[in-house]
Amino acid sequence: MTYTLIDSGNGEKLEQFGKYTLIRPCAQAVWRPSLSQSTWTCADAHFTRTPDLQWKLRRKIPEAWTVDHGGFKFHLKRTSFGHLGLFPEHAALWEGLETHLRKGARFLNLFAYSGGASLAAARAGAAVTHLDVAKGMVHWASDNAKLNEMAQYPIRWIAEEARKFLERSARRGEKFDAILLDPPTFGRGKGNQLFKIEDDLILLLEQCKRVLSETPLFVILSCHTPGYTPLVLKQLMRQIFTRGDIDGGDLLLKGPFDIPSGSFARWSVGAN
Repeated sequence: MTYTLIDSGNGEKLEQFGKYTLIRPCAQAVWRPSLSQSTWTCADAHFTRTPDLQWKLRRKIPEAWTVDHGGFKFHLKRTSFGHLGLFPEHAALWEGLETHLRKGARFLNLFAYSGGASLAAARAGAAVTHLDVAKGMVHWASDNAKLNEMAQYPIRWIAEEARKFLERSARRGEKFDAILLDPPTFGRGKGNQLFKIEDDLILLLEQCKRVLSETPLFVILSCHTPGYTPLVLKQLMRQIFTRGDIDGGDLLLKGPFDIPSGSFARWSVGAN
């Protein structure tokens, strides 16, 4: 069973993850739903943020289940903050990885979450470094690799804060041919180190540039922070990567009304 955006509106989205239909908040869905109220009330569960963060179960749902999306299988589970272990809109970026990575390329996936991009890069023949500050998420991603019978693929699993890893890699002379990063709006790493996107993103991109190989392929920056549009991300990338080509766009959930669910910008060497 796969992922489907069934409907959206009134600040929420109705989604199908495998066997189960869920309602979750969606600030961008300012329009009215396309489908009837009776369709929405048939959902298996409803996650709300008011008055408290909570799942309201209308039918029994297992603690964990699997879903197919973007050519891979994923373990899903309901978390206390409404996430499930999959951002479906990112699948469009995974397809590009398989197109633009060469066999043996060294690929770095920062803020790597549950591993969709890592699996796509590994399937394309890259040697992957998968990094997330949350040890639990790294284990989750590693389990997804096993679920897809990819446990033997060359993926290095690391639980560490991205800036510390990049600093150490630069010091050691470790290089990568391609990088994907999906930084949060706000985060707290080990040792209580803060990450605030408005303060730290440019420095993070500069660190990424320092660990690129002499024959780089691309750097992809994706973002879910409100106000960080494709144009904003492209201009940030251009400030760091002064040569080459930069494109970008919206990350979309496709449905009766497409939902903008983030932005991305991609730098590639191009003709220069």
